Amino acid sequence: MSKTFAIANQKGGVGKTTTSVNLAASLANFNKRILLVDMDPQGNATMGCGVNKNQLNTTVLDVLTGDVLTEKVVHRCESGMFDVLPANGDLTAAEVELLSKPGKESRLRRALARVKNNYDYIIIDCPPSLSMLTVNSLVACDGVIIPMQCEYYALEGLSALVGTIGKIGKFLNPSLQVEGILRTMYDPRNSLTNEVTSQLRKHFGDKVYRIAIPRNVRLAEAPSYGQPALSYDKHSKGALAYLGLAGEIIRRGKQAKALAETTG
Repeated sequence: MSKTFAIANQKGGVGKTTTSVNLAASLANFNKRILLVDMDPQGNATMGCGVNKNQLNTTVLDVLTGDVLTEKVVHRCESGMFDVLPANGDLTAAEVELLSKPGKESRLRRALARVKNNYDYIIIDCPPSLSMLTVNSLVACDGVIIPMQCEYYALEGLSALVGTIGKIGKFLNPSLQVEGILRTMYDPRNSLTNEVTSQLRKHFGDKVYRIAIPRNVRLAEAPSYGQPALSYDKHSKGALAYLGLAGEIIRRGKQAKALAETTG
């Protein structure tokens, strides 16, 4: 059964787009069928997949407004072997465009329903704000993966995001839950890193992924070549960490399915 995960955090610069692109490539490396949805008007995930955002005739905006069918907008990320629903600056118009649309919070969910059976995982890269685009992403997904740096202020932002997820779960998407907490730009030599990790495990338990993503120059370089780190330098620490994360997500999914079958 297909799973849809939103990569979300209201705080910028925590590695949302890096995680979205590299997790998509890593899951594809496990022979999973992947769709990456770029819901950020900056279009960084689109460019990181080798799709030129400035030359697009149609984007995810056309899908949200219902002007174009979802499957007509999908591009292929050849270097990562997955599909991408691209975005560019046109998406900034979504806030206004969607205001007059019926069911404005669930436009993405309806659009993805058309293609969901074609994929094992759909990964949604959210913008760094609680906008209508983020709300659409949270309504469309089964779970939220929250990338965060191990910093003191990150914990405050995390509690606010969890509160938002709770509200959307209550009113718009009853199955919504926190899928996992991903520690990014991780440096185990830093004492604060270990303190924050301890706090995360105390409050979220096994929701905190065992894999942490280290600071890695290859992860920073790869987007400028329009490639995921896995195809740019598959032996880099960053690429290997995201492969590990993909393996952990697949393993968790199998365990959850087995538990559901046992209890069901």
